[in-house]
Amino acid sequence: MVYQRSAVEALPAYVQGKSIPDAIKLSSNENPYPPLESVAEVVRECATSFHLYPDMSAAGLVARLAERWNVRPEEVAVGSGSVEVASQLIHASAGEGDEVMFAWRSFEAYPILVQVAGATPVPVPLTADDRHDLDAMVAAITDRTRLIFICTPNNPTGSVVTRAEMQNFLDRVPKEVLVVIDEAYSHFDDDPESVDGLEFFRSHPNVAVLHTFSKAYGLAGLRVGYAIAPERVATNLRRVAVPFGVSTLAQAAAIASLDAESELQERVDVILGERTRVVAKLRDSGWQLHDSLGNFVWLRTGSATAEVDAILREHGVVARAFLGDGIRVTIGSPEMNDRFLAAIGNTAPAA
Repeated sequence: MVYQRSAVEALPAYVQGKSIPDAIKLSSNENPYPPLESVAEVVRECATSFHLYPDMSAAGLVARLAERWNVRPEEVAVGSGSVEVASQLIHASAGEGDEVMFAWRSFEAYPILVQVAGATPVPVPLTADDRHDLDAMVAAITDRTRLIFICTPNNPTGSVVTRAEMQNFLDRVPKEVLVVIDEAYSHFDDDPESVDGLEFFRSHPNVAVLHTFSKAYGLAGLRVGYAIAPERVATNLRRVAVPFGVSTLAQAAAIASLDAESELQERVDVILGERTRVVAKLRDSGWQLHDSLGNFVWLRTGSATAEVDAILREHGVVARAFLGDGIRVTIGSPEMNDRFLAAIGNTAPAA
């Protein structure tokens, strides 16, 4: 029998949001709307050249991102979705015997990526109201801590870290530890007190920011994300990146999406309005929800998670269940949300 790493064979598989025929899919936090025509037209124009390798440096996209965020191109690194860039950050920062910290529950890929890199994951439980416990995270730092992920808004709970909380946290983190502010859902965060990752990147030499085009921009199927990081870090991300990982189509679509941000914001505003409506309806029905600032809501269903999930599926709604914890439900179109609200009406609110 050929040798395989036992640590890899023990890893849990990353679970993609499921689809069921004739059901609505609210399990993957996807943008419910089709690509903008201006973006789709750019992709169609590029489709005749996908027999050629893409620009491995993604120079056009990097330049556009540097311009958009007023940073230097040397401080931008791209990858095939923010999850691949998160993997780059881990591989560049941590190895055997090193520790990578994150809140739990948070983005489920974090512990998998850390173990694939051979490092040790350090999950720190959320507070009772499903927020980052930054005091506990500081207390968990050791001389082996190399990297800390702060996902805000947090996936799957929707909670955020405020500017003041982040400043207090960074004041206590050793300067040699890289803090990654994962802002995959920042477009849906309308709280003026929430942390702005770029603000802390500019003022702290150990901060990187992680962004994606999958959510608000609606490019989930094309796979493109990026980090804004100190130059040395960004250089190393490029060294560990998968060669040619971002396709020509993805690069072109991302640039076109940046050019169409005002039009895309109109769609984000619709989703925010729907989030407000869905949360209000759920609370009126007896569900106790913390505010969510992502494009999803978090139902704390605990031991009833499997039962609630089964009822939703029976009524044609596929959400993302985390057994024993809760259910994350993406905010979709008004019609999709109506189907979810009708389906959840067949369940009893969690105590």
